Amino acid sequence: MFRDASGGALVYPYITPGSQGYANVLWDWDSWTSDIALRQILEERGSAEDKEKALVYEQGCILNFLHHTGEDGYMPMCIDKDSDPAKIKPADIYSTNMHKPVLAQHAAFLTRINGGDASWLSEKFHAMQGFIDNYQNHHRHAETGLYYWQDDLAIGVDNDPSTFFRPKGSSASIFLNCLMYKELEAMAYLAGQLGRDADAQRYAADADALKAAVQEHCWDEKDGFYYSVDLNLLPVTNEPSIIFGTEMVLHSGMPRNYPCLIQRIGVWSGFMTMWAGIATEEQARRMVAENYSDPRTFGAPYGVRTLSKLEKMYNMNATHNPSNWQGPIWGISNYLVFRGLVNYGFNDEARELADKTVTLFGMDYEKEGALHEYYNPDTGEPIINKGFQNWNYLVLNMIAWLEGREPVAEF
Repeated sequence: MFRDASGGALVYPYITPGSQGYANVLWDWDSWTSDIALRQILEERGSAEDKEKALVYEQGCILNFLHHTGEDGYMPMCIDKDSDPAKIKPADIYSTNMHKPVLAQHAAFLTRINGGDASWLSEKFHAMQGFIDNYQNHHRHAETGLYYWQDDLAIGVDNDPSTFFRPKGSSASIFLNCLMYKELEAMAYLAGQLGRDADAQRYAADADALKAAVQEHCWDEKDGFYYSVDLNLLPVTNEPSIIFGTEMVLHSGMPRNYPCLIQRIGVWSGFMTMWAGIATEEQARRMVAENYSDPRTFGAPYGVRTLSKLEKMYNMNATHNPSNWQGPIWGISNYLVFRGLVNYGFNDEARELADKTVTLFGMDYEKEGALHEYYNPDTGEPIINKGFQNWNYLVLNMIAWLEGREPVAEF
């Protein structure tokens, strides 16, 4: 999973997901989450020399992305070693997605575990700020304060029906907004470590504002769950039209007074509000009791279904490009839900989910000698991509927690 600088588009050492199909590509949230697992291995088995060697590859993940980030703040979501640097940036950077907001989180994770020293970022911090500015100025809905995907390209949870095949700029994804909330918190931390107190205060205030926006617009009191929201609404205007032979303003008697519509599609990423710390204590209690623990929806023998079993889109197809997030179990979703349960003190449920994940991967490794990308929630049978390593190794962090040891955790 460690790759040395290629001399091409990747000018620093880096981490790959470590399976055949991803052999020499640096990916955004893959490198971040893989690194959290690799750090667990280093803490348990690594020498001081091992940790020092690894840091070059870990920091290189961030530095490679910053190397390809210009004044406009566009940052690619992946970089192939054979990429033409001149073609990494799309012609219109505001019509498609870019790097997910996890770079500052990865940088903050590495800074924190190395005594708070952020000096390695000092020359590139302006590029990180440009990246955040790009999101805030071009990927944020003014009326709600929520962030949205430009399209459904490489959103991490590939075919999430809340975004997949939906109109451009219409999906204020709960997944995206949870990541951005934590990203703003990480930016506040890094700015503080670099002595940029005014910036730290600004990012902390931005995080607070986003948390309030998510709580206001994405929480559904009826279902006791957090959802993505639909921004694809016609504007309210005062332009007159000729209707039935008379000039009038359409709907003037009662124009819409809501800025978005909740998408009541049961997607696992609603639980990420517990991972991020956005949900209130009461909301978390309802989410666990009414959604997490319900076998008809998310609760499965081998973890958390990525889409509620009650949704008509639920399927177990073996697909890639996009990968299937419409029900199968993924190691990363199990892990992030687990972390949310731990955060809110649901230790029994966290232990159960960790045990399910250990059992799932143990069965696969025992039978196949390798792990896979995703699995059937009811049988535990692997569905696709034998040899997938990546964030699956976060099961080791779960094991550390199960055994009463201090797990390595993301920022």
